[in-house]
Amino acid sequence: MKKLVLASNNAKKMKELDALLAPLGFEIIPQVQLGIAEAEEPFGTFIENALAKARHAARHSGLPALADDSGLCVRALGGAPGVFSARYAGEPKSDARNNEKLLADLAGHDDRRAHFVSLLVLVRNADDPQPIIAEGEWHGEILTTPRGADGFGYDPLFYVPSCCQTAAELDAATKNRLSHRGQAMQQLIARLPAL
Repeated sequence: MKKLVLASNNAKKMKELDALLAPLGFEIIPQVQLGIAEAEEPFGTFIENALAKARHAARHSGLPALADDSGLCVRALGGAPGVFSARYAGEPKSDARNNEKLLADLAGHDDRRAHFVSLLVLVRNADDPQPIIAEGEWHGEILTTPRGADGFGYDPLFYVPSCCQTAAELDAATKNRLSHRGQAMQQLIARLPAL
């Protein structure tokens, strides 16, 4: 079994990625299990942050590493919260406070279109000159009140018109197939034989 360090301390993100990669024979090791602290995310783009996180985890583990930088981009808010999605309402991170802030910021806006973005970066080693990069987008709209008990982050507010449900109302298998992270992972998987 091939070992791959996941450059994330988010348990729910870990569960999603593990479900997507497990059938391929990868042993996913969360960086926290190896005593690796979260990397700094000082950049203004998903790709730069994902690359920084992947290189950080590979450097400290000596193993290939996979990082995801993802977030919600809302059209009426000029793309916000974007790369600041996890900390939109400040520290400490709080899904509930982030959702409250999003609803407050969208008050009075008729255009509620939004999309999730996921940038996955896999590096074979910390200095890998050709990282494998995959990107996914999941389009929907922001509701005025949350619905559903599953998922995490903005899932209770993210309405998927093709399913007539929020991301938090979808079962895990459907979400993994349709989501931004699921789409990015399918692209990444198609390139894995090159490893």
